[in-house]
Amino acid sequence: MNASDRTPADLLRSALAADPARPLVTFYDDATGERVELSVATFANWVAKTANLLQGELSASPGDRLALLLPAHWQTAVWLLACASVGVTAEIGGDPADADYVVAGPEGLAAGLACRGDRIALSLAPLGRRFPTPPEGYADYAVEVPSQGDRFAPFVPVDPEEAALVVDGTELTGAQLVERARADAREWGLGPGSRVLSGRPYDSWAGVSAGLYAALAAGGSVVLCRNLAELGAEGLERRVESERVTLVLAH
Repeated sequence: MNASDRTPADLLRSALAADPARPLVTFYDDATGERVELSVATFANWVAKTANLLQGELSASPGDRLALLLPAHWQTAVWLLACASVGVTAEIGGDPADADYVVAGPEGLAAGLACRGDRIALSLAPLGRRFPTPPEGYADYAVEVPSQGDRFAPFVPVDPEEAALVVDGTELTGAQLVERARADAREWGLGPGSRVLSGRPYDSWAGVSAGLYAALAAGGSVVLCRNLAELGAEGLERRVESERVTLVLAH
């Protein structure tokens, strides 16, 4: 990664320039058997489309706040980087009533209705499937995002000193987020080619760092596991071997 990277979007651009074909996020849901693997290029394409949805369709701009009511999931990771690309502050588990936008999965739909701005719903079904019928009060992400552009350019440059993320009550600027991710990567011994398996939820810095940011900052990749307890000890050992995991952060 480049020493000049100061926002999460910078980290993703550097990863794309270095090796677009390598895996970046491999997602498992051990309650459903789902497995999704996204290369850097594929992940970046999802981020670009989502950022275009935010900036173009929803008219989001730097300084806006988005309540992200989603679990640890590959689509959550996409939204985190899309918000960073536009300059929108992503508030994980934030109060929808205080947010300009809300993005919710099935478990957050009722709470998300408190948001007076635009609301986006994600089914979190395998393969990113759409809802049979969009939830009342929401636009369906799986319907809205495919038509968005594959390249993204912010209307306004993102300021690394502005708030990028709020998680577990802690607000981080883009620059602070990158520095904390780099510090975690050093502490965990991560580098290019490292592969981190995380079963941690995205409700704390420890969770989002283990499940996304630290590996991104180090030039590594993530095996993000939802409902990991369903796998059992032997299943976890097999996954570590098959996915060539170099670090396990299960809890």
